[in-house]
Formats: sequence, structure tokens, C-alpha cells
Amino acid sequence: MRNKIAVLTIPLMLCAAAIASAQSPAGGPGGGGFGQRRMQRLLQGITLSPEQQTKVDSITTKYRAQMPAFTPGTPPDSATRAKLRVLYGNEDEEIRTLLTPDQQKVWDQNVTEMRNRMQQRAPGDR
Repeated sequence: MRNKIAVLTIPLMLCAAAIASAQSPAGGPGGGGFGQRRMQRLLQGITLSPEQQTKVDSITTKYRAQMPAFTPGTPPDSATRAKLRVLYGNEDEEIRTLLTPDQQKVWDQNVTEMRNRMQQRAPGDR
């Protein structure tokens, strides 16, 4: 189920990443803009313990360093999109494993809501 959610969510997030990167002074989805907003949405309604927060911060830092840079106004090419799919999928999976079962339910709901928002914004990109 987790992989199915990730597979459905990632292409939509890539479109948003391209748009956000064009507007972000950091220049990419892993920069200060899109990556942080994305993670805030995924963790909305979840209160992390200090230990969980430290681990999440470490994971997001690790993956942010691997995110490719974008040229503002230029959508990512297929190789970049593929890399982003892998990175976001791995990051999400690592973070989800840190969560309690109750927190995972909220996480999964947040993923579903994010996917739905992306579909509403870019209906032709499904």
C-alpha cells in the first residue's frame, strides 16, 4: 500500500516541484522552499518525539543534499524526474518507518490529501 501511494504521489509532486523551483530562490525542490513545505504537509497533525524529530531532520538533510538543482522556469527532464521519484520515495519510506502505527495512519492520510490536491491543481498531468 505504501509503495502504491508513493507511486501515485510522486509524479504529481514532481510537477509541483518544477513550479515551486521556478518560484524558489533556493533553486530546487530540496532547497528551503518546496522540500520543507512538502515535509510540513506530510507531518501535519503528527507530534514527533524529540528522538523522532532528530531522526527526521537527519533523513531530510541526507536526501536534500542529493536533490538535483533546477533551472528556474525549466521543467525537469525525465532523468531528473526519475531521480526525484526514487529520492522522495526512499525519504518517505524511511520517515514512515520511524512513526508509530497511529502516526502512520495520519501520515498516510496526509499523503492521500497531498495527492488529491496535486491532482486538482494539475489534472492534465496524471
